[in-house]
Amino acid sequence: MLRANGLKPHLVRTYKVSRDPEFAAKVTDVVGLYLNPPQNAIVLSVDEKTQIHALERTHRPLPLREGRARRHTHDYKPHGVVDLYAALNVANGEVTHRCTDSHAAKGFLRFMKHVARRHPRQELHIVLDHSSTHGTAEVKEWLAKIPRVHFHYTPTSASWLNQVESFFGILGKQSLGVAHSPSKVALREHIDAYIGHWNERLDSLHLDETGRFDHPLVEANA
Repeated sequence: MLRANGLKPHLVRTYKVSRDPEFAAKVTDVVGLYLNPPQNAIVLSVDEKTQIHALERTHRPLPLREGRARRHTHDYKPHGVVDLYAALNVANGEVTHRCTDSHAAKGFLRFMKHVARRHPRQELHIVLDHSSTHGTAEVKEWLAKIPRVHFHYTPTSASWLNQVESFFGILGKQSLGVAHSPSKVALREHIDAYIGHWNERLDSLHLDETGRFDHPLVEANA
């Protein structure tokens, strides 16, 4: 009976409910930006992927062959961690990024200044979460000086609303999970190459009916 109805009682998944008192208003604001962005403005989904480990595999990977996926050894030598800042252009999927050695407020502010310089004339609407690094006095002071940059915060416990998280999932599954990185420099170069290749294929990118990325790199990993 269980099999006939597709039920698997031994499997348990978790969920989390946002207790943000402004949940509805924030969701309406962010989804409104996605569906109906302001004219002559750019909507960017921004976040950090922290603690990306540079792992040197101890043995060469086994190649892809008929009926067998490419395999790599579980054993590795650690060589430190890298943090990744990324801004996903919601309209076309382009990713602007920077890798750093630490996750700090100054690093986030430097990244935001870099993003603003890449788009010197447009209004920028930034979707991001309530991380403590996103609302420091220095960040607020910079925003006051650059009125064309607007922050839109997702509700607490609602990272699923930030589209760059989907890109991080793709990056982790396709690239970081199988990377061979004998140093942090090698890991940075690996990330740079993947995102560069992603941006080269933007003409083939769109969102499918479920809101997920339809992109050649995603299809290759399906």
